[in-house]
Amino acid sequence: MVEFKPMDAGISPRYAQISTFMRLPHSRDIKNYDVAIIGVPYDGGTSYRPGTRFGPREIRSHSSLIRGYSYYSKSDLFSRLRIADYGDIDASPYNIELTYKLIEDTIESILNENVFPVVIGGDHSISLGILRAVAKKYGPVGLVQFDAHSDTYDGVYGTEYHHGTPFKRAIEEGLIDPSRSLQIGIRGQFVSSTDLDYALQSGMKILMMDDINKKGISDVIKNIEGLGKEPVYVSLDIDAVDPAFAPGTGTPVPGGFDSREIIQLVRSLKPLNVVGFDLVEVSPPYDNNGITSLLASNLIYEFLNTVSLEKKS
Repeated sequence: MVEFKPMDAGISPRYAQISTFMRLPHSRDIKNYDVAIIGVPYDGGTSYRPGTRFGPREIRSHSSLIRGYSYYSKSDLFSRLRIADYGDIDASPYNIELTYKLIEDTIESILNENVFPVVIGGDHSISLGILRAVAKKYGPVGLVQFDAHSDTYDGVYGTEYHHGTPFKRAIEEGLIDPSRSLQIGIRGQFVSSTDLDYALQSGMKILMMDDINKKGISDVIKNIEGLGKEPVYVSLDIDAVDPAFAPGTGTPVPGGFDSREIIQLVRSLKPLNVVGFDLVEVSPPYDNNGITSLLASNLIYEFLNTVSLEKKS
């Protein structure tokens, strides 16, 4: 018999048993599920502080405290969605192109079962592999990217691929439609005045954090809602959040969203036709008492509870 609900915390304490996301069933036989949680423990694309390879494990660990019922949406996640923890993709720590192939093949197989992929990173380079699979099914998709950085930069150190390049490569490969793409929360210092030129010239819309502070979160929500009903991919880099609330990340930038604001923004995704989701750049070695992993696990829950992901036949 297929099991769809988490272990009963009244029988098995929340700190016990194998650590799956929200203590949900672990399964790779996902045809009977609506959503698969997939870890990608990879940080070979990191340019500064490594450690995001440990992100999926810690996020799962901190998700054990999350309950299914949301007072905000007045709904029980587990009565609405059948969710499995697929486990991790065995990413190669030495080979980013092989890792991309492993990600693409796994996500493609999940999408072929009409199951929604929720991916836990790992550094932001992994989004390219996911988008390659998503575009095979849906064609070029819109993008909602929560991030302190544009990640449309060029290659360095003799490689075309790292965690600052995924969306430039995705545009070049025709995986995303820049005219339906939002980059939200960009801030901080740049290498030069041309750092955002590629994103802007391609047609992406950038909501800088300074402008968000002036116009408010409601303006961001209007921009998100304006993307319409065409397929959209959502990528949430935890460094979109201010390091006071999410210190455990590789490239922290002061002045970001607080926890309440990023939860509000994830909830605002409800009207969209989201076809894939990742949360990346949680680096537990730099975390403070697990607060980044705790926030990340709750953001994944909020996403699952907000967006309509019921399996379509």
